[in-house]
Amino acid sequence: MSGLIIPDFKKEDYHVGTSPFEWLYQFRDNKLKMAQMRSIISEKAKAVGVHNFVTLFNCYLEMVEREKGVIFENATNFTGQRFELMSGTWFCDDFGIATTDKYGFEIVACNHPLMPTQRLINIDTNIEKLELAYRKGGVWRTIIADKHTLASTQSIIGLAKYGIAVNSENAKHIIKYLADIEHLNYEKLQEVNSIERLGWVDGHGFSPYVDGLVFDGELNFKHFFSSVSQKGSFDKWLEVVREIRAHESTQARIMLASSFASVLVEPLGALPFFVHLWGTTESGKTVALMLAASVWANPKLGEYIHSFNGTAVAQELSAGFVNSLPLILDELQIIKERKDFDQMIYQLTEGVGRIRGQKTGGLQKMQTWQNCILTSGECPINHSASGGGAINRVIEIECNDGSLFQDSVKVAETLKKHYGHAGKMFIEKLSEVGFDEIQKVQKEYSSKLSTNKATEKQALSASIILAADEFITKWIIQDGRQLTVDEIQDFLSTSADVSTEEKGFDYLVDTIAINSNKFMGASQYDEVWGVRQDDYMCVIKAKFDKILFDGGFNPASVLGWMVRNEKAQQYQGRNTKQTRIGRNTPRCVWVYMPDYMEVDEEVNEDEAPF
Repeated sequence: MSGLIIPDFKKEDYHVGTSPFEWLYQFRDNKLKMAQMRSIISEKAKAVGVHNFVTLFNCYLEMVEREKGVIFENATNFTGQRFELMSGTWFCDDFGIATTDKYGFEIVACNHPLMPTQRLINIDTNIEKLELAYRKGGVWRTIIADKHTLASTQSIIGLAKYGIAVNSENAKHIIKYLADIEHLNYEKLQEVNSIERLGWVDGHGFSPYVDGLVFDGELNFKHFFSSVSQKGSFDKWLEVVREIRAHESTQARIMLASSFASVLVEPLGALPFFVHLWGTTESGKTVALMLAASVWANPKLGEYIHSFNGTAVAQELSAGFVNSLPLILDELQIIKERKDFDQMIYQLTEGVGRIRGQKTGGLQKMQTWQNCILTSGECPINHSASGGGAINRVIEIECNDGSLFQDSVKVAETLKKHYGHAGKMFIEKLSEVGFDEIQKVQKEYSSKLSTNKATEKQALSASIILAADEFITKWIIQDGRQLTVDEIQDFLSTSADVSTEEKGFDYLVDTIAINSNKFMGASQYDEVWGVRQDDYMCVIKAKFDKILFDGGFNPASVLGWMVRNEKAQQYQGRNTKQTRIGRNTPRCVWVYMPDYMEVDEEVNEDEAPF
């Protein structure tokens, strides 16, 4: 540029005349010099108060080229852009994105840099999305948006919450700009596989361990997704795990094995199930959850482990997101209503979310999952009135006999620094050897557990845990200390445990025993529940129903069971019988309660009820 004199144009030259543009146009045959001169003239224009020189010059070029019968192709010219894209009739620079209408009037689509940088194809749904890069305040940011959002003036306005300058006035122009620039650069925009969840993906492997896989889910799950990673040393993690398996509690070993077992639930055709660790504070429950989480992810609270402090919808979405990996929830006691426990158990162990509508119309994608749900709390997750289905779906592990770890602080600190390696190794080994051998071992364990009176569902869940533990012992930990049937058997429910009707009967008998004075006669007491007739306690039907309702049981179901099992007397085909109590003859349930009922343990006759 030696000897080249660059004019100092005035503000009116840019706004009224064409001399600055004509001067620059002389370099049209030298693309490099044209770009250099345009940059210099743009700075000179800014100095005199003209901040849209590039847009004005592009309009001049379009006018000149149109007169020549040539279509001029623009290109993005954003500072710090990842690459240059052809922009057609759109003028794209640091001042924003604009074009002209057929009358030559300027149309501004956006007042800051914005461009597509990647096309994403979801391997679960085949839904296509765009990664958008935009610059605000000198900083480039990215966001992933689905095509449905980018095709609707109502939906695209939602991007405003991320800082993109879109509103009801310019929405249609941004939609047109993005569609045009994608079309012009379809081959240049890289196409990558994406996923919005973790876990097994048919035909692709296991997310997030698929090479080149990009997360395209909700932003509030991005941090969750990123927590599944590897950090520190596998050997350091292995050292602390071997120490736990050699000297610490059986409960901690079960939680560790359950974490690995989670990824076997789907391949082995099982339904989700809970493993719930409960006990007093300072027992090491949270550290046990951290141990389980460290198999796959950052075990720090708030990273992979979350609390129960969320709605049912949030828990469902989280379960769908982790999918095959364990859903780990801490502090059950945050849920205040005991009746909510059963509802949560049924909801999460179904493995399928509810059908919900979208604000924009249609239905949301239904969430599905097949995994273990690992939880902790200060109380059991089941209670006396829990249905048999709920009890069957939960393995309750009590830890009230001291701390689960000799040095909980040391274990926690080690796990926070070293995590994520073992889970990836386990997936790699599973992908290599398949599931036939694992399923064979799992079925053998299930048969042994069923023989020991565990229910079928409990035996299935426990057998998956035992199978997982056997293979991680062989493949990863290699210490020969795998769990045994006897070690897990004590934590499993039997058929009697899951019989709601039998529990209801026991609850009824206990309540009658506590209130035995209310069966002594109406003349002595204000409230009468019934009367004794030989070996039967005759309970007024309304009181019978109330007792069981208050205890959370179904009176009709319990009464049916009682009749079938000869715990209540039937009279002329009915389950109630009119009984004289004082001057009245209400219908009563005749509950079989002889003076000395058969009990599981020997009772001293002097201490026997009634």
